[in-house]
Amino acid sequence: MGFADYACLMGAKLEAMESWEVLKQFLPQGWENEARRSGALRRTRGVQDAAALLRVLLLHLAQGCSLAETAVRAREAGLANLSSVAIFKRLRASENWLLWQAQQLRGSGRGVWEKPQRVVRAIDATVVSEPGSTGTDWRLHYGLRLADLRCDFFELTDVRGGESWKRVPIGRKEILLGDRIYGRPSGIAHVLKAGADVVVRFVPHLLPLFDSAGHACEPLHQARWLRVGEIGSWATQVQHEGQRFPGRLLAVRRSAQATRQEQRRLQREASRDGRVISKRSWKGAQYLFVWTSLPQSYSAELALEYYRRRWQIELAFKRMKSLIGLGHLPKKDPASARAWLYGKLLVGLLAEHMMQAAKTFSPWGYWLSGAA
Repeated sequence: MGFADYACLMGAKLEAMESWEVLKQFLPQGWENEARRSGALRRTRGVQDAAALLRVLLLHLAQGCSLAETAVRAREAGLANLSSVAIFKRLRASENWLLWQAQQLRGSGRGVWEKPQRVVRAIDATVVSEPGSTGTDWRLHYGLRLADLRCDFFELTDVRGGESWKRVPIGRKEILLGDRIYGRPSGIAHVLKAGADVVVRFVPHLLPLFDSAGHACEPLHQARWLRVGEIGSWATQVQHEGQRFPGRLLAVRRSAQATRQEQRRLQREASRDGRVISKRSWKGAQYLFVWTSLPQSYSAELALEYYRRRWQIELAFKRMKSLIGLGHLPKKDPASARAWLYGKLLVGLLAEHMMQAAKTFSPWGYWLSGAA
């Protein structure tokens, strides 16, 4: 199922909830009991049970109805007799319930790609802001398995929660893909000590590299002989707290057009941050640099292809922000903001599971267990 199908699925946004009986099949086991245990359904005033409460919340979260419109629709559908203020309070009280459901729906299988027994995961974060960004911002840390494009990790922090691989549960033999902010010695050391490997964007001032003799490397000097499209590979080391971690610096020389594009990006960022672009950064725009700890049995071409596939997590953020409205945060109260964000994640994860089920759905009324 491609992006158009996903857009169609999410565009429907679980509309009108006539498919509630189908949707319930994708909810985690024990979701109704968890409503009471978590405090989301301490009393049933105005709403009959957990199912009715979740359907009311999904009117707001999945269909994008305002609280006032949600109250009207819920009353007309016979789901609940709640005012907009009461629904707001119910949403706020459902923070832990929505989080629990989203956590249960994270990918549980172990997807692989290209190499047997190795899970390839892209890790990144995105910022969610209030309209006008008056100061209450949130950062969503996210992990995506490349095998099936399914979320296998998320964490919500305030804007001060920095991006780091130390937040992420890591399994042995996994391959983690990260953008430049993840290319720091401490984070790389953390992943390698856990028995996994990294493929990460290289930025000189964030990730000093050394040769086997302990001398500092000069990537621009090493890459200067590359032709456009040619790949360079050099054995290097990352040093952290007295330990050395071997790997390879990979480089590809960009075309003139791609170089100009990268330089324009640098200019935009420098203008936004009020700083001057260094000569080193300007010259470095001619190349794409990636550092990896993968052994030589993984070709430089394959390692760079892994990094190229990291773009899938950027597309996942775009889908969440455009199709389920994750980029627009209408709640200013921190607890209700978290509940709203967890609810949006639940909607997105439900869609992922529905997409996977659609691959094996049979019009004869049963699942095709042997289907790929």
